[in-house]
Amino acid sequence: MSVDRSFVERNRVARERLERVIARLSDDDVRRPLGEGWTVATSLVHLAFWDRRADVLLGKWQKEGIRPSPADTDVINDAVLIQSRLIPPHAAADEAVAAARAVDEKLEALSSEMLAAILEAGSPMRLDRATHRHEHLDEIERVLDGAG
Repeated sequence: MSVDRSFVERNRVARERLERVIARLSDDDVRRPLGEGWTVATSLVHLAFWDRRADVLLGKWQKEGIRPSPADTDVINDAVLIQSRLIPPHAAADEAVAAARAVDEKLEALSSEMLAAILEAGSPMRLDRATHRHEHLDEIERVLDGAG
């Protein structure tokens, strides 16, 4: 069974970009505001949360089978923003990388059968983690480079 795995490479590229951006962050950088109450650090916690959710969901599906797992993203994002302010900024950065690595490894190791089942179920869990990462990294880099 041949299943499109091009998301694996896109995820790797986005994760490596995340690592490069985080490596250049100073103490002041991680505290920089992005607008609407968000900072670089809280944006990284946000990325970490959604990658961890995907990682946990994949693990659950591998053990128990694929089932719907709806999420009210607006409510979750608002709640994560509140809690993310309590996490030390550099811990947020470390967790963003660790979460990205964990989900990317799990996605890369998916069997063709499991991948096909996820796609067939029409799961809202994105196999392509790169799109979300790039969206937030674009915003972070605009602020770091002075264009934001």
